[in-house]
Amino acid sequence: MYSIFKAKTAAVLSGLYLATTAIVVSQEVPLPELVTVSSGMHQYRASGEFLRSGVPADAPVLAISMPRSFDIMKYQVSVDAYRRCVAEDACGEALANRSQKPDHPVTGISFTNASEYAQWLSAKTNVKWRLPTDEEWSYAAGSRFVDDSLGAKEDPANPSLRWLLKYQKYADLESEQTLPVKPHGDFGANENGIYDMSGNVWEWTATCYQRSSIDAVGKVKADGTANCGVRIAEGQHRAYITYFVQDAKGGGCSVGAPPTHLGFRLVRDDKTGYGLGLINQWWDSMLGRD
Repeated sequence: MYSIFKAKTAAVLSGLYLATTAIVVSQEVPLPELVTVSSGMHQYRASGEFLRSGVPADAPVLAISMPRSFDIMKYQVSVDAYRRCVAEDACGEALANRSQKPDHPVTGISFTNASEYAQWLSAKTNVKWRLPTDEEWSYAAGSRFVDDSLGAKEDPANPSLRWLLKYQKYADLESEQTLPVKPHGDFGANENGIYDMSGNVWEWTATCYQRSSIDAVGKVKADGTANCGVRIAEGQHRAYITYFVQDAKGGGCSVGAPPTHLGFRLVRDDKTGYGLGLINQWWDSMLGRD
């Protein structure tokens, strides 16, 4: 009974907050639909390159705590939404040879473009928007997250083994990922109610490419180096792409089959707002419940 009452109260309060915000911005920028992803634990395949005794190895699986719920866009940013930012000279143009249908995800987008849109939308809505981290994206993706482990033992005497396995793993994706961009919802929703994750549009994250060493048992050593000129895009496999690249097919992708379509969705990062997740946490704290 408590949980039902709490859920209804949270929904009403959240609706009042969103309705109030919409009064301010709806004339110019419709608010995107959001999904609240609950807090929890996540078995996360770490991103980046990992070396064991100087030889490339599978990344370790880390137990990641997501201590707070967060709100993420239900759909990828659309062509129509992105055009509004371009029209105000706040965003660079997407690649011209991509889908121009208003209800399609915008593609031909660089990390810089996605960051420009997040800044513009934040200014328009008085709510902070940002790209998700790779940890957040993979957690939100749930069963749609694609593990990029090769499951191969390191063999210093045969360094080409991992390359061959990687080629095999991604070769079958080539035909599907080069299909035209589909309308929102075409790839369906995951168990969290988020649409089109790991479809044929890769999504930029805020996470930088990292190169690290691991010990004999897979523990990450504290000697990693980050390269934030390369960011992670998530989709049918992880891709590491230079921040200004709009078309990974033309270069700038260092892993597997280059993504044909680069797009994005954002996380609402309003620490003072009243999203469903924050309201639920506040309600529990008021009643002394964890």
